[in-house]
Amino acid sequence: MAYLGEPHRTVAVLQKYNFHFQKKFGQNFLIDTHVLERIIKEAGVTKDDFVIEIGPGIGTMTQYLCESAGRVAAVEIDKNLIPILHDTLREYENVEIINEDILKVDISVLAREKNDGKPVKVVANLPYYITTPIIMGLFESHAPIESITVMVQREVAERMQCGPGSKDYGALSLAVQYYARPQIVANVPPNCFLPRPNVGSAVIRLTKHDQPPVEAMDESLMFRLIRASFNQRRKTLVNSLKNASDLPFSKEQIEDAVTAIGKSLTIRGEALTLAEFSALANILCRPNVGR
Repeated sequence: MAYLGEPHRTVAVLQKYNFHFQKKFGQNFLIDTHVLERIIKEAGVTKDDFVIEIGPGIGTMTQYLCESAGRVAAVEIDKNLIPILHDTLREYENVEIINEDILKVDISVLAREKNDGKPVKVVANLPYYITTPIIMGLFESHAPIESITVMVQREVAERMQCGPGSKDYGALSLAVQYYARPQIVANVPPNCFLPRPNVGSAVIRLTKHDQPPVEAMDESLMFRLIRASFNQRRKTLVNSLKNASDLPFSKEQIEDAVTAIGKSLTIRGEALTLAEFSALANILCRPNVGR
């Protein structure tokens, strides 16, 4: 029976092991049973699922996952938490604890060895300082992932699902939406964590697309264009791309491409949709355009 969602039980475990929070790992443990139940529900975890949990901490959400999923792999970077996890998860036979940095774990190998190569679900209360590298690392690995349901800083969650015209719209929005359909499913206040973070949080579910919503002939080029467009938000799209050191195109080539997708030469990158960035990249990657 999952019990660590109760604050006093979390405190008891921390005191038993004389555990001290480490800032470098961004540790904030969930202490709200309603939020934990909501995450499991929104992630759609069933006994048919193999779930990868990133940063299980002392095993609070892991207990809930073990009771709902078929199998769970809990990937924890902090070696000081491993003996605690072996204690708090000792009653569950369907969990494997992996003491590793998730950025160094090959999710494809894990899925192949533990789930016959079938798509896995990722669930996590992510460290806020490394949210973007983890999420993008999961997507860019092209591992068989069905969905990613994670607790993140609220403003980051909002950034992931917003569109053109919003001040929060940026490279992260476009990257996430290329790979998945984002949906914020819950807002979570600071008092649901120990210790309390200084910002509000949100649970966002990223449902992986079967196929990307746009056809990019050169995915790498498209993302280089996107990053360059938002590196200097106040500049026009043409000037942002012209000044990018990793783009080999002349101002004339860029202007011709922007005109070809039906946009004004004074437009800024923040006004373009994912489909328009894809179209721009497809024009610029043609053989007769300088590379």
